[in-house]
Amino acid sequence: QVQLVESGGGSVQAGGSLRLSCAASEYTYNCMGWFRQAPGKEREGGAVIESDGSTSYADSVKGRFTMSQDNAKNTLYLQMNSLKPEDTAMYYCAASLAVGGRWCRLLLTHATWVNYWGQGTQVTVSS
Repeated sequence: QVQLVESGGGSVQAGGSLRLSCAASEYTYNCMGWFRQAPGKEREGGAVIESDGSTSYADSVKGRFTMSQDNAKNTLYLQMNSLKPEDTAMYYCAASLAVGGRWCRLLLTHATWVNYWGQGTQVTVSS
């Protein structure tokens, strides 16, 4: 059973930055990602990373968010820059055993392929 624990959320003004962290109890996955869900909206994928470190991003965050991993610490990161009010959401770390390799990017639009979710961390961006 993989356990994912997010941290690093908070409140920031538009244009600011935050870095989210996700500590994983183990690192046996094919693909991991960051999803977000705003009130009244569906959960959407923001960024995914393959086991070789390759990343893919949703168009809404491309160029502003950067996902990375520290294998020695079993930790994922999401560096979020140039934050906008529309980035306000609960952010979730996710791990999938269903997809991997070059198919990992498909996880961005297939949240049902996620096997494990973290509890979420709130990000609030004010204008």
